[in-house]
Order: sequence, then structure tokens, then C-alpha cells
Amino acid sequence: MTSKVNEALGYEQARDELIEVVRRLEAGGTTLEESLALWERGEELAKVCRRWLEGARARLDAALAEEEEGAGGAGDSE
Repeated sequence: MTSKVNEALGYEQARDELIEVVRRLEAGGTTLEESLALWERGEELAKVCRRWLEGARARLDAALAEEEEGAGGAGDSE
């Protein structure tokens, strides 16, 4: 699949597909070529998940920083 398709995947979709890829690899019974294709797809899906998680972390960090700035100006005369 193309990277544009990967970018369109939501976190949950990518995670669920990654789980299925891992199950298929662990079950065995695939040819070497099929296993390599599954592994490559798994790597792509892991990157999609990682980007989503990094984005979520950045949003949380920004929200926490904003909250700290707001709280920092009130009553800090100690």
C-alpha cells in the first residue's frame, strides 16, 4: 500500500491490522515471500501507530504546558 493510504489510517485501524499481521506471522504456514511481505506491512503499520502516538504525546505536552503557564501566574508569590 502507498504511504498516502497509511496516512489515512487511524490509530485503531493500523493497530488492529498490525495485530492481524503479527498473528499471521506467528501462526506460520506462509511462504518466505508472503512472510517478508507481511513483515514489511507490519513495519509500515508500526510507523503509522508511532506517528499517531507521537502526535498525541505532543498534544498532551502542549496542553500540560499551557495549563502550567496558566497556573504559574496565579498566586506564585511564595
